Amino acid sequence: MPLLLLLLGLGVLAFLWWRWRTTTLTRDCRWRLDREAGPGRWRCAACGAETELPEGEAPRRCLRLRQQ
Repeated sequence: MPLLLLLLGLGVLAFLWWRWRTTTLTRDCRWRLDREAGPGRWRCAACGAETELPEGEAPRRCLRLRQQ
């Protein structure tokens, strides 16, 4: 039983590390789908960054650094 709990804990930590490494979104990122501009056009409500993605995908990167 303690071995199972240890493996579970390591699995949770590995999952959290993986999620942290695959996204740069922060609390300030507020991506909204801009349907008037097109089916895959996204706009950040916080900083105004825009990106075009294939339909059905959502932004996973913060583009705030590119705006400066």
